[in-house]
Amino acid sequence: MAQDLGPLNELMEDDSVTDILVNGLEQIYYERGGQLYLFEKKFVDDKQLREVIEEILKPVGRTISEQEPLVDTRLSDGSRVNIIIPPISLIGPMISIRKFPKKRLVIDDLIQLGSLTTAMGEFIALTVQARKNIIISGGTGAGKTTFLNICSSFIPGNERIITIEDAAELRLNQEHVGRLEARPPDLEGKGEISIRRLVINALRMRPDRIIIGECRGGEALDMLQAMNTGHDGSLTTIHANSPRDALKRLEVMVLMAGYDLPVRAIREQIASAVHLIIQISRLSDGTRKVTEVTQITGMEGEVITTAPIYKYIQTGKDSQTGKVLGQFRPTGTIPTFLEEIKSKGLTVDMKIFSAT
Repeated sequence: MAQDLGPLNELMEDDSVTDILVNGLEQIYYERGGQLYLFEKKFVDDKQLREVIEEILKPVGRTISEQEPLVDTRLSDGSRVNIIIPPISLIGPMISIRKFPKKRLVIDDLIQLGSLTTAMGEFIALTVQARKNIIISGGTGAGKTTFLNICSSFIPGNERIITIEDAAELRLNQEHVGRLEARPPDLEGKGEISIRRLVINALRMRPDRIIIGECRGGEALDMLQAMNTGHDGSLTTIHANSPRDALKRLEVMVLMAGYDLPVRAIREQIASAVHLIIQISRLSDGTRKVTEVTQITGMEGEVITTAPIYKYIQTGKDSQTGKVLGQFRPTGTIPTFLEEIKSKGLTVDMKIFSAT
């Protein structure tokens, strides 16, 4: 392994571990299969813990101090890291690592894991290839970035893609990819390059598609404008627990851009820009599933209208194993852009919308 992370090395090398959580000297937790476990190893002393933090920050040129006691960064393998130290943390330095999988997952892997059906995978691939604008919605740890990676794999290799992220995590197979990463301000509050600024800049880079790792603020307005002005097939993720919540969150983020826009104007822009919301959920047994695939169908009065195409229906829970029981069901809704998909020369098997 390129970086020496002391007692964390063993967990970093274990492919079954997805998250590592350090709570000061005494506690190291890890997640495996959706469940948290206490690791038997600990840091020897404060010096070793500080050395591990320095080892994490050194390659990316970041620092942490009492004046700036928290930092978001990434490891050399792309794993996402958050570090927070005293006086903000009352139990000593805390490190949270969301590990980056060594194996690049494809849609068939998720089908085998039971995260979605073959029909749902075929439909999502078609919508990406047909240049539909897609939002991937989900809660913390639901797998939004992983799914965004998988969706991007369906983009044709002859298109120019620009990715924009807080911390570079996306790994695209295509050759023509421009990767942009935001930069936080320094200790003097200078030098910040925001996601919003990168989205605006990306429009000058002749992109065929723009992929934003996660929309969190005013950049949502610029993303919607890009989607509405010829950058079809753009993709992003949003932190929300349902497609309807994702739409509400999108409204709030557009208002964060600082313009006094009427709510109806915002909703009209969302309705015309976004074609599909893919909802990903982490269930109580730790499994991750695509719980809803919903089309944005337009406006009725002041309300954005939607139509679910696929839904995951939970039917119960196994009393012995704790495993969630349920079924993926197509609703029977045919997407309004079906003819557009066909007009692009893509073959659509209508059985993917049928329950039989």
